[in-house]
Amino acid sequence: MAARITFRKKEYEIHAGMTVRQAILRLGLQPEAVLPTRAGQLITDDEIVREGDDIRLIAVISGG
Repeated sequence: MAARITFRKKEYEIHAGMTVRQAILRLGLQPEAVLPTRAGQLITDDEIVREGDDIRLIAVISGG
């Protein structure tokens, strides 16, 4: 069971069945630093990753 996460032009294969947050943590990223999207729609990090998903992570940018 596989899905794909894309972040900054890099693709990672992950297992389906975990939450998006768990997948982000497994990639060594901070969940608060990215926004997950599926099919162009913003999703929450408690969504379950489904087989065949293509999830894109968008870096959160802040400044002052």
